Amino acid sequence: MTISEFKTHFKKELSLLYTDSENGFLSSIFVEKIVGLSPFYQRRFSGQELLLDDEQKLVAAVSALKTGRPYQQILGETEFYGMTFFVNEHVLIPRPETEELLEFAIKKIRHYELYGREDLKILDIGTGSGIIPLVLKKHFPQARVSSIDFSEKALETAKRNAEFHRLDVNFIHADYLNFQPEEVFDVIISNPPYIGIDEEHEIENSVKGFEPMMALFSPTSDALIFYRKIAEDAKKYLQDNGLLFLEINQKLGPETLELYLPHFSEAELIKDLSENDRFVFGRK
Repeated sequence: MTISEFKTHFKKELSLLYTDSENGFLSSIFVEKIVGLSPFYQRRFSGQELLLDDEQKLVAAVSALKTGRPYQQILGETEFYGMTFFVNEHVLIPRPETEELLEFAIKKIRHYELYGREDLKILDIGTGSGIIPLVLKKHFPQARVSSIDFSEKALETAKRNAEFHRLDVNFIHADYLNFQPEEVFDVIISNPPYIGIDEEHEIENSVKGFEPMMALFSPTSDALIFYRKIAEDAKKYLQDNGLLFLEINQKLGPETLELYLPHFSEAELIKDLSENDRFVFGRK
């Protein structure tokens, strides 16, 4: 099988799952990762015969994609905020909205002149693959960054990503809903589970079937349970003038914001690029 023939096979087998442009993008990614040819050289050597081992891996990838498994899990990695992160079935696939959250947080931390402080302390709640704490540590290398997650498997992935990027983050294995911090922080940031149990039918099977349910859904009928705990913790464990950044359920924007209005000098609901209520920002 040549590279060109594989791409034809890819498109034929996955035409019901992906658009033509998505097929072209994905087939190029798999050829690049498995064969080691960039898209430019894939076009130049489209008639080149694949090694048998590479062909078998590519065909297996197509079979895995047909089950609905996210391509990032099949590859074992994904690109996020200009960095490569290892991912698997124990962590969520990073979403573009979380890149927006980080972009906003980085700008605000710099705006309030927290950047460069030797004693800057950041707490991330719900680390998953470690994308939030590791991006922040990369941009604020002098900061002390701590990150909590209940899943040991997720923390293993996050630590692997930290080692890969040579970034020092204090990962904490704990059930946040029953956890009390031992210090005060300048920044609290979180993208916690925020999908209500009653919304499960709205979530695509490709997500529910392959990504960790505990990272998606609230553990109780209260979709805001994590946000209530974060609001209570912010009273005690966020410094005066400290900053809060949250990714939220777009259906519960005003309700989420309401939890923070009494305790912050600034608190606002912010829309994402799709004009959905997606973030809460607060300054104590």
